[in-house]
Amino acid sequence: MSDTVLVIDDEQPIRRLLRNTLERAGYRVVEAMNAADALVRFRGEAPGAVLLDLGLPDRDGLELVPLLRKAGEAVILVISARDATDQKVAALDLGADDYVTKPFDTEELLARLRVALRHRGAGGAPAKIVRRGDLEIDLDARQVRRGDEELHLTRKEYDVLAMLARNIGRVVTHDRILAAAWSREEDPRIEYLRIVVRNLRQKLEAPGPVGSVIANELGVGYRLLSDG
Repeated sequence: MSDTVLVIDDEQPIRRLLRNTLERAGYRVVEAMNAADALVRFRGEAPGAVLLDLGLPDRDGLELVPLLRKAGEAVILVISARDATDQKVAALDLGADDYVTKPFDTEELLARLRVALRHRGAGGAPAKIVRRGDLEIDLDARQVRRGDEELHLTRKEYDVLAMLARNIGRVVTHDRILAAAWSREEDPRIEYLRIVVRNLRQKLEAPGPVGSVIANELGVGYRLLSDG
């Protein structure tokens, strides 16, 4: 996958910050300050990743997400001052790989970008065995181990964990998890999901702070944290 990153933001100081951060990390950077220019640059440069602001002067950035997704396989990270839950969910449901709220930590941004690029570089196909610390999830055998101990999960617990494992390091919205794990139920409810995640945390996590394996993206969904 290309090491070029397309930065789409109408604020010059933000573009400068992102350029400096990305170039120090070894990426090639191209910039666009509006939606029209972004589409031209995207088709001409074929970037491996896009960092997209939503508040563009000529078009809402949310409208760009499906257009970019249809035009190529680039990773799309939304970077926006909009912190409303519905905006985050909309961006992810439209095809964004992740959502980072301004102001952001540059190291966290780079980490999110690396995770998304690894996932997209594998063709979006999950590894058969997903590892996180001493946790091992065998997606073919439907087995979960922590160290030498095999963990016994209910069907719902495994289905939720498998969905998160296939997207390790990336947030998965409540609706996507419910659709995958409660596909046979007529009335899947987020309260059921919260109970399952609570039980998963109790089974998966070694002694330590809650959220060390499964992170809650408030109002949006859950993320199985990747190492580093």
